[in-house]
Amino acid sequence: MVRASTPALRGALRCVRSRPVSALSQQRVFGASTRCLANDKQASFKSQLYESTQQRLKRERAEQERFAQYQPQSAGGRYAALMFALVFFSTGAYYLGSLKPASLPESSTTSLADLGPPKHNVSPSNLQAAWTDFVEILGKENVSTSPGDVEMHSGSDWSSYTRKDDEKPFLILYPSTTEEVSRIMKICHQRVIPVTPYSGGTSLEGHFASTRGGVCIDFRRMDQVLKLHKDDLDVVVQPAVGWEELNEELAKDGLFFPPDPGPGAMIGGMVGTGCSGTNAYRYGTMREWVLSLTVVLADGTVIQTRQRPRKSSAGYDLNKLFIGSEGTLGLVTEATLKLTVRPQSQNVAVASFPSIHSAAQCVTQVVKAGIPLAGVEILDDVQMKCINASESTSRQWKESPTIFFRFTGTPAAIKEQIGMVQKLVKNTSGKSFEFARGEEEMQELWSARKQALWSVMAMRRSPMDHVWTTDVAVPMSKLPDIIEATKEDMTKSGLLAGICGHVGDGNFHAIILFNDGERKVAEGVVHRMVKRAVEMEGTVTGEHGVGLVKRDYLAHELGESTVDAMRRLKLAFDPLRLLNPDKVVRTEQPAPGEVKEW
Repeated sequence: MVRASTPALRGALRCVRSRPVSALSQQRVFGASTRCLANDKQASFKSQLYESTQQRLKRERAEQERFAQYQPQSAGGRYAALMFALVFFSTGAYYLGSLKPASLPESSTTSLADLGPPKHNVSPSNLQAAWTDFVEILGKENVSTSPGDVEMHSGSDWSSYTRKDDEKPFLILYPSTTEEVSRIMKICHQRVIPVTPYSGGTSLEGHFASTRGGVCIDFRRMDQVLKLHKDDLDVVVQPAVGWEELNEELAKDGLFFPPDPGPGAMIGGMVGTGCSGTNAYRYGTMREWVLSLTVVLADGTVIQTRQRPRKSSAGYDLNKLFIGSEGTLGLVTEATLKLTVRPQSQNVAVASFPSIHSAAQCVTQVVKAGIPLAGVEILDDVQMKCINASESTSRQWKESPTIFFRFTGTPAAIKEQIGMVQKLVKNTSGKSFEFARGEEEMQELWSARKQALWSVMAMRRSPMDHVWTTDVAVPMSKLPDIIEATKEDMTKSGLLAGICGHVGDGNFHAIILFNDGERKVAEGVVHRMVKRAVEMEGTVTGEHGVGLVKRDYLAHELGESTVDAMRRLKLAFDPLRLLNPDKVVRTEQPAPGEVKEW
């Protein structure tokens, strides 16, 4: 207890004790002396102060007792708590650090060694869930899982690439607008599903093999000519417009779209491979005839590369970037194409030669003379024999190396060109020369060139035979030598193999027939052909594109650092590696023995 330490406090306590607590004694309180009232007021305040002080002291004492009670355990508890906190926060920091994206690369290129395998999600549950999303966008009738559709979109008889059994898409999508393609890509990006684009399906180097499964986007419903600007000489088309059908429509207005690859090719695939065709000598390749592209990127973003003028110096040339990218950087949904006026007149001439070397020499002389031919095509003796044997044209041909010349312009100009070419044919040991004397004869003479591939395919000994079609291009001065060396190599192989091509710009093709037992022999012929071209400062492909078959040759042609720069571009536009995986440049290390020794 606290003692009353002063007389005043003791008096106050006595007064408090002497006060009646009953309500009946209230009168006696009010009748007390003035001194007592004063003492009562003072005692009331002091008593409250005393009680408050007493309660505070009790609380402090209780806190001290509790502290003293737990004091022996507090040091160990604090240590344990500290250790727990350190372990917890260290583990959390490590986990969060592992989730943090890697820092941005500081180099300008990306080597294959810097990449791990892509992390696609092609699980059945993910693809089945995506099927529901796709049906909502396209309708059930435009989302196919039919085995026949899947098989058709997995490869073709004329492709150089033989797909593996598991390289099939899970389903096929048939969009009809850019918006639908964009929505499809947003879903694939969100679900990390790989995508293989499909246009005409005529590509030759494995361009539409679904190496990672996923989905295939077939553009066949996007086959409209959207707008023709006659005065500006350009046309806006969707990717599934065929070049042959387009030219039929343009001819009604006296217009012409020059690139002319194989029959059945469509604009989307032509843009993707940067193709050319028989008119390339005069008119150039696809790269020269595209004004603008509408492209859907890997995350569904839609961009337009340019406006419609014939020239522009505004920024990077994204046109040239997407042309030849084979669907690995974006999906082309519209193309604005340049047109030209249809030639007033045209004609065709055919010349035969004693050897493939003399025929190639004639081509070199024509080019050096600057004769503005529309096309210069070569077929060797094997090709001519196949055309005769297959009866794919209406006439029989001399079975010797043959050059097909196409002339365009005014009648007077064509007559002059024919005379100049005829002299050069004679000077390079030409055996014969004839030119068409009418439209029907002109179509007949040119028909042999267009039947080259199909005539070899018609020579298959059994359904198990395959046809390998490949191409290279070299500087014109090297053309006779590489054609002669390749011809000799094919003859030694014992395979049925022919040479044809657009030799006016140094580009020629080999078409090889083989079965599974002869595959290694065929691979050797193609490998040596490609190696010769690179060693002659040429290219591994003039117009077919890289696809899967030629990708490992790019480093030999261009250098490792150039391919690494291409890989960086791929990752910039498609960081999840969803678009047409494995084409053009590898984005994952090859399996042992997969890459041929140079």
